[in-house]
Amino acid sequence: MMQANRGKRVHIIATGGTIAGVGEAGFTGGYQPGVLSIGRLVEGLPTVEQVADVTGEQFASLNSDDITQAHWLAIVNRIQALWESGRYDGFVITHGTDTLEESAYFFHLTVKCPAPVVLTGAMRPATATSADGPLNLLQSIALAASDQARGHGVLVAFNEGIYSARDVRKGNSFRTHAITGGDMGTLGIMRDLSPVFYHRSLKKHTLDTEFDVRGMERLPDVAVASFHVDARSEIVDYLAGTHQALVIEGAGDGQVSRSWEERMRYWAAKGLPIVRATRVPDGSVYRGAGMPDDEMGTVAAGTLSPEKARVLLMLALTRTKDPGQIQAMFDRY
Repeated sequence: MMQANRGKRVHIIATGGTIAGVGEAGFTGGYQPGVLSIGRLVEGLPTVEQVADVTGEQFASLNSDDITQAHWLAIVNRIQALWESGRYDGFVITHGTDTLEESAYFFHLTVKCPAPVVLTGAMRPATATSADGPLNLLQSIALAASDQARGHGVLVAFNEGIYSARDVRKGNSFRTHAITGGDMGTLGIMRDLSPVFYHRSLKKHTLDTEFDVRGMERLPDVAVASFHVDARSEIVDYLAGTHQALVIEGAGDGQVSRSWEERMRYWAAKGLPIVRATRVPDGSVYRGAGMPDDEMGTVAAGTLSPEKARVLLMLALTRTKDPGQIQAMFDRY
């Protein structure tokens, strides 16, 4: 049993999700998420005292589909206050898996502390046979207490994998290996309670970003417009008229029909920031590939999913509306 991190202080911010879910004993479906308190979850970890000195708070008890930007902003401010108190060496956020990747990336870009911040969750409720939440939580605490976790930005620990918040995504709707890094893979693995790192992301994060949301009450409104066969271009007009910027979830390398391209050109010429992303799980939307971004005035999302492109675009709009500067941010982060 690893004991090197004893004396490290880790604080858990619990938001609910499947990891705190309760259902019919033994079964994996038909449960209610966010029922159990973080106290109950920690009590179920008999070896946790050998890992770190753990405290926790029940920040929310939600299905992650109900997480909002207000929760994001409040959690960032909470972590900042806890870090500045000087009492903690690392943080864990328990979270439902449906939107975990979006929350993780937002924290990756906005948390301003060098301490490890680790998100985790579960695919099976706490009452299921072979529930995966206890090990995910225990390993997340161990990772947050580890000096090796510093400098990587916000991390996700799940099913014995360590993922960068930038690249992590949900890749399966019910299996315990649902969390994946896609083409980018894992940064490392958890071997029992010891992290083993093999890779490091070169993209900037946390202390090295220009985004400071402390004291901010609301982020700019950005929508994702999903293109598909026969998708009506009026969708672009409607969302452009009701939001401050758009992410277009295109096909292939971010391509859309001629009618959609026409409306994108129209709105970009009016100064509306538009980012091209793709519905394809892996790969990249390169600038100028498939569509003429320089001519259209649009931004290429790179390897970011449409959901993560939306997160970065919201933050970019707190600094600028210039498509060239926004493209530089997408290249940098």
